[in-house]
Amino acid sequence: MENVHAKPTTAVWLMLSVVLVALNLRPSMAAVGPLLSSIRGDVPLSFSSAALLTMLPVMAMGLAMFFGMGLAKRVGEHRSIVLSLGVIGVATLSRLWLDSALELIVSAIAAGVGIALIQAVMPALIKTRFNQNVSLFMGLYVTAIMGGAALAASFAPFVQVQTGSWRIGLAIWAMLAVLALVFWYAQRSTLPPVPQAGSDTQERFFGNARAWLLAIFFGLGTASYTCVLAWLAPYYVEQGWSEQNAGLVLGFLTAMEVVSGLITPAIANRRQDKRSVVATLLVLIILGFCGLILAPQHVSLLWPCLLGLGIGGLFPMSLILSLDHLDNPRRAGGLTAFVQGIGYLIAGVSPLIAGMIRDRLGSFEWAWWALTGVIVVMLLMVTRFDPKHYARHFR
Repeated sequence: MENVHAKPTTAVWLMLSVVLVALNLRPSMAAVGPLLSSIRGDVPLSFSSAALLTMLPVMAMGLAMFFGMGLAKRVGEHRSIVLSLGVIGVATLSRLWLDSALELIVSAIAAGVGIALIQAVMPALIKTRFNQNVSLFMGLYVTAIMGGAALAASFAPFVQVQTGSWRIGLAIWAMLAVLALVFWYAQRSTLPPVPQAGSDTQERFFGNARAWLLAIFFGLGTASYTCVLAWLAPYYVEQGWSEQNAGLVLGFLTAMEVVSGLITPAIANRRQDKRSVVATLLVLIILGFCGLILAPQHVSLLWPCLLGLGIGGLFPMSLILSLDHLDNPRRAGGLTAFVQGIGYLIAGVSPLIAGMIRDRLGSFEWAWWALTGVIVVMLLMVTRFDPKHYARHFR
């Protein structure tokens, strides 16, 4: 097996390229929430249809996961990622000229497909190239994903104010895709194929109870992420905050996600049993949601801080739990693609449900309560992830 540790400079350039690619995986969704009231001023959108701008790309990510590994096997992981970056870039840039809710939604779905193809391939690539420190490098990759969300959430309102156009606030992130393409294309010679694992394909995971438990766990955790991404800024606008300040709060939350995404996997990297780390993250999320509901205007930065630290660590840890179940990179990659595929389908529905709750009950508070209940269920699920029993679930 090729291991990049043999060539430190190659490893550094490859990791930098992975980080630049990962920065492209959230701005197409994260820029929407902070600009939502401006978009709704120009394009007729209810809260339920606005939820489709987050929901449909996440659903597309779920569905595209299932053929992402297949595409990488046919055209190679390098070309697969080049193609996906092109799709994300074009979909994002197209928002300069969009005039209807339908066109916005189609651009979001196209970006979602591009995102999924990258996310299907990347965990297997990381497990192969950095097999001594998988938790650490998965943390870096996932942190870059959340860093892209933080950039878009914080700066999209600023770009809108400077240019007077929400369309530019949404489309400017295509520049990230161009930057990533340049760096990733330069890596073409350092990416030999990921080792095969015989006939074990994703279809095998459909009949596996542990694969489903991991997928549901990932999906419920990502539901918190997608709901907060879609609705935290509109929630603060309803509390009387300006769009720009609400966008900055979302940016602050995603910055906390970045911090946790870097630190948590580094802490977990030293332990075989990662349950206590994951349980701590879930408790932070519960405290964050309770504060958001009960005292949104008091110590108002504490609640996004707790939510960000919890959600930011939970995302990489959910993927690391899946990768830990299997030693072979191709099988582990297949499992994480299955987990993300099912998980994103679950998570994709959550912003729509939250938007419908808001339309029906006139407040996002009930949506936050529902998510708190979901996290309590996840605390019970964590007890099942004892590494001593991993091998027996995937014979």
